[in-house]
Amino acid sequence: MRRIGFTALALAGLSGFAWAASDPGPPAVAPSQAAGKAPDASDVLFDQPQMKNTAPGSTLTYGYLRRSGIEKGPFGPPIEDTIQLTVEPSKIESSRNIVVRMFSGANRVPAGPFVDMPGNPVLPLFLENHLKGMAGLLGANPRYIKNAIRKGLRERATVTPTQVSFKGRQVEGWRIEVKPFEGDVQTDRMRGFDATTYTFVTSPEIPGEIVSIEAHAKTPDGGDLLEERLSYDQNAG
Repeated sequence: MRRIGFTALALAGLSGFAWAASDPGPPAVAPSQAAGKAPDASDVLFDQPQMKNTAPGSTLTYGYLRRSGIEKGPFGPPIEDTIQLTVEPSKIESSRNIVVRMFSGANRVPAGPFVDMPGNPVLPLFLENHLKGMAGLLGANPRYIKNAIRKGLRERATVTPTQVSFKGRQVEGWRIEVKPFEGDVQTDRMRGFDATTYTFVTSPEIPGEIVSIEAHAKTPDGGDLLEERLSYDQNAG
């Protein structure tokens, strides 16, 4: 399977990465400022300088989990690990240089470092890792799956205001949800993963802005075919 490259595109900024919409929209605003109109999902996720509120010298830690609730789940044994971003100063004010430790031990995945990054690389890193697992499992063209998710975020996502608990207070954020494979012409070949729901929670009040990401697919009888999620750990160093 040919790997779809991330690093070179990421170095130019997330707006140049293939997950992003082709035309960046207006800057995202906090829900209370949105005057009842939700922003574009791709803009919130890919076109914002998400690292601008993260102090150089800090480390962002994200808990990662992938498991299935069915016996002999499609991805094998559960994986529970962490992704850490060490944030360093950049020559660009709203950007950061970022060193990544993506998982540990036998789970370790090479990633980064990234230079002059305005966006949070944990989002495309999660999606790229998810895409690799899905494509390998289904024997599918990775570009087909990537394009379906990207198109879903542009055209079918719901964006709603939400509240996020952060250091003892509630802060405003966005919840983005999409089912990109619903009604897909390849449904019969997707082994139930056409029901996958992707949920993203962001907040400009959270360092790096990415609060959580989840890919969740259920079996027809309501079991968990896949639960894959990433969550910002606000209690980590």
